[in-house]
Amino acid sequence: MNLHSSIRQQLSRQLALDADDRASLNSALRLLAKWRSVLIQNTLLQQQGTRVLQGPLAGMDFLQQSAEGCHIAKLLGTYEMPLQPHIERAIGIPYSTLLNIGCAEGFYAVGMARRMPTTQVLAFDVDPNARQVCSDLARKNQVAQRVTVGGLFAHEHFAAFANQCVLLMCDIEGAERELLDPALAPALQSMDIIVESHECLVPGITALLIERFKPTHNITLVQDDGQRQLASAPPWFLNLAHLDQLLATWEWRSGPTPWLVMQSKRRS
Repeated sequence: MNLHSSIRQQLSRQLALDADDRASLNSALRLLAKWRSVLIQNTLLQQQGTRVLQGPLAGMDFLQQSAEGCHIAKLLGTYEMPLQPHIERAIGIPYSTLLNIGCAEGFYAVGMARRMPTTQVLAFDVDPNARQVCSDLARKNQVAQRVTVGGLFAHEHFAAFANQCVLLMCDIEGAERELLDPALAPALQSMDIIVESHECLVPGITALLIERFKPTHNITLVQDDGQRQLASAPPWFLNLAHLDQLLATWEWRSGPTPWLVMQSKRRS
């Protein structure tokens, strides 16, 4: 069965449930948009290859496919664009260690290792496939000697980094509520933290994290309105239909996922 027939069957099943149901129609629309994104992705790979085009991680030799979620936006360099100024600022700080919890295929772990030659990167993910791909990506970009990949990261592991110059980047699909608790892991108080707050999965998580960390951190809330810009769009992109241009930078998010950029007051 090819991709087109598979999508057609999935679409038929969804619409057959209740064509007048708003949730079914929304699911069908997302399915079609993702399918179209894959077709645009094939065009991008043919025209541009796997080098990240712009942004803080520009030049990284990335992948044909991400371990999860959207892919085109990463190759274009528009991925999580509202966060990019904060990523660029973090790259300029001489952190001894970058802890990337929820590293997926290594977009940030490897991309930032390329830009931070004196920083050791410790990347963690519970998905064995993601860990393997992250390791492969580090080798592909000649930073494997500074990128160590592991599995589950728990509260007790933070203690090894107490009072060090550490940047923690965390994207764990709502599990930040359990993991990022300075009452259980006091070493968090001295770390700079960039965390994706999965408000769409755990309503109220953003306010909870702010409450936990405001005594010890200066906190910036970074919202995302979904708008993306290519600084210098390649010709193949400009030749796309406008809808396809929008889908090329769409990140498949189902709801709000703001970021919290938290700088430890101990380092201020």
